[in-house]
Amino acid sequence: MNKRYRSFGEFYPFYLSQHQHPVCRQLHFIGSSLVLLLLGVALVTQTVWLMWLIPIVGYGFAWVGHFVFERNKPATFQHPLYSLMGDWLLFAQMLKGGCKR
Repeated sequence: MNKRYRSFGEFYPFYLSQHQHPVCRQLHFIGSSLVLLLLGVALVTQTVWLMWLIPIVGYGFAWVGHFVFERNKPATFQHPLYSLMGDWLLFAQMLKGGCKR
């Protein structure tokens, strides 16, 4: 059943529960880092076709983490906007040294 969340604050604990395996979190971090790198390179070099790689790289690393290590279905299938927000909040928290569960 698809639970409805009234806010991102309500959703984020669920998001974290779906990202407990450290390798899954690391793969999300790597994918997000590569997304930022691709975006930067595309903007600096004005190579627009690189933008097509952004969702492939971002979701590719994350989905390997879910299907192989977490053995769950990515929350993005049911909650795409909140999941994207969760990805970037987790990324920021990992940059700061948090979310090491």
